[in-house]
Amino acid sequence: MTLPGREARVRATDYLTAPFWPVRLAEELRERGVGWQESAEVCADAAWAARAAGRSVLGLLSPDEITAAGLDPVIARTYRHLYLSALRYDFRCPTLQAFVEQLPPRAMSEFDCYRRALYAFALLGQSRPEGLALMDEVLAEAGNHAKTLHVLLHGLWLGHDLDQGAERLLALSTRPAFGAGTDPIVMFRVAGALRRLGRYDDGLAAIDRALDLLPPGDITVHADLVRERSLISAARDVHQHLSAHGLGGTAA
Repeated sequence: MTLPGREARVRATDYLTAPFWPVRLAEELRERGVGWQESAEVCADAAWAARAAGRSVLGLLSPDEITAAGLDPVIARTYRHLYLSALRYDFRCPTLQAFVEQLPPRAMSEFDCYRRALYAFALLGQSRPEGLALMDEVLAEAGNHAKTLHVLLHGLWLGHDLDQGAERLLALSTRPAFGAGTDPIVMFRVAGALRRLGRYDDGLAAIDRALDLLPPGDITVHADLVRERSLISAARDVHQHLSAHGLGGTAA
């Protein structure tokens, strides 16, 4: 089963009014026999929509339920895709890392590419260098699976102290899966990387493109994009002021 773009988002949000929507969604995915790629697409969108609606999976499923023995493999995968995605959207990197690392070795060895990307996100988001090695392993398997690549891009964006993190982010952003500058979230993260590199004019161009690419009336991330634009403008003004007084150095 393949759920492209808009259809995936619709299917992911169909369940949010149910009292225990993660259970219903997991049963649906089991009945349809989805693979990890489709599961990742649906669960990422469902976790995001549920968070915005005040129905986060973090308040509906406990870690014990997610790791219970005897779960159907597809049910277990759905629960973990949902739960780890929700931790990612809440920026709970230490909690996500701890959850993964307390799993039995067999469970970790059976992780699909998307779950491994979420673990890499937790490490990257804390600027842990081992996250870069894991990211490279995931990239070798991910191909053009956009949801997986978005997770890694998010980790690089969050991990400000990673070795060449901004440069790695810019390189990752050029992958064909991101549509050559047509994804507003990718352009948002690119703008942040350019700001970190002192490329303020390029950063402003990127964030303005991101704002233009947002769907009309979108309010979920608009404030984040406007804040990034303010940060770039402020950093550029400081740099120009210091340069005008002979105090500016080479942009880092």
